[in-house]
Formats: sequence, structure tokens, C-alpha cells
Amino acid sequence: MSTHIGAEPGEIAERVLMPGDPLRAKWIAETYLEEARCYTTVRGMLGFTGRWNGVDVSVQGSGMGMPSASIYAHELVNEYGVTSLIRVGSCGALTEDLALRDVVAAIGSSTDSNMNRMRFDGLIDYAPVADFGLLRTSVEVAERRGISMRVGPILAADAFYTDRPDLYDTLADYGVLAVEMESAALYTIAARFKARALTILTVSDHIKTGEKTTSQEREQTFGQMVEIALDTIVA
Repeated sequence: MSTHIGAEPGEIAERVLMPGDPLRAKWIAETYLEEARCYTTVRGMLGFTGRWNGVDVSVQGSGMGMPSASIYAHELVNEYGVTSLIRVGSCGALTEDLALRDVVAAIGSSTDSNMNRMRFDGLIDYAPVADFGLLRTSVEVAERRGISMRVGPILAADAFYTDRPDLYDTLADYGVLAVEMESAALYTIAARFKARALTILTVSDHIKTGEKTTSQEREQTFGQMVEIALDTIVA
């Protein structure tokens, strides 16, 4: 029983979807999983296990930001034997090529966080990347489902609000598609402990145009992303 999840051994599947919002975890479990059961309510960070296409899958909220995501990813892998994690979250588009509700798969994650700089004593800028097998499968799943999904690098930011929006333009010039707050930590933890990880996101707001979805839409209407993630993680 881990400190922040508190589930009993065997209650969490080896395959886990990780939304930041615990209410999105609840929605995913109730909407998509058969025989879904809640295994944790610790700190309000809900977790559920059920079945998708006959395979056990868990959905665990991870909170906002890399420190919180790191805690849950670390405990899932090291305390519960999780081998595959797919973050399903929202992001802000940095390029005009993306629109609201577009789906993005993150091949790699740049970051302004100091977490990895501290990890490598400030000597190396570690490049966190997705598991290629999961990424390849997700592309195949999206094609099979007829869903347009962009694949490319993203930014995992420490701060939601920034005083340097000009840096987003520079990142877009270098091909960075979107910004969110967890993926670099997830990819790093997975690499360190020999797990597989992928981030699939839905554009919830657009940094350049100012367009955005509502909180309820972010919680409950990103079905294409979830369906790709579920088919990918059980493949």
C-alpha cells in the first residue's frame, strides 16, 4: 500500500491511463470500462480498475504539474508493478496548424523544469521521449479509427501562467506543437524504472488565438483521445 495511492496489492492493473483531473479519471472509468471499481480516494485523487476489450486497465488521476505526476508515476511503477502508462490530458496549442479538440501524441517533451537538471547534477539536458512501441501503436490505432492525430514534440511547463509568452512563439518556430505540465516527468520516471510511457493530449485552448474549451468539456468530451489510448495500451 503506497503513501499517496493507498491501494491494496493486485487492485491496480499493469496498464494505466493517467489523466491529471481525478474527475476525468472517474468519467473515463464510468464511460469506457466494464466492471469499473474505485480503488483509491486518497487526497481526492481517484483511481479505478476495470476492463477494456477483456483486458484489465486502471485509470489514475495524477494532479497538475510534474511534482504531482512524478509521485503517482513513481508509486504506480515501483509499488504496484505497472508496466505501461499513457497520460491522457489537455494542452494549449502553440501552432496555428492545430485547432481546439485536435489530438496530439508527444514524441518528446522539452521542459523548463529544473527536476531533470537536478537529477543529472546540472551537467546534462536529458531529453525525455515516449516509448516507441506505444507511440507507433497509437498512430496505427488513430489511423484505424479514422482520427487525425498529430505526432511531434511538446513542452512540459512548470508554470501555467507565464510572463514570457514570446518563448511560446520561439518554441513553435522549432516545431513544438503544444504545452502541458506533466509529460517530461512521466517519460523520465518511466525510463528510469524500465516502464513504457506515452502522452496523448487534446487541445483544450489555443495560446495564439485565445480560444478555449470549458472546464466541463475538458473533463468529459475528449473521447477520441481516450479511445486511442485504451486501444493502444491493450494492444
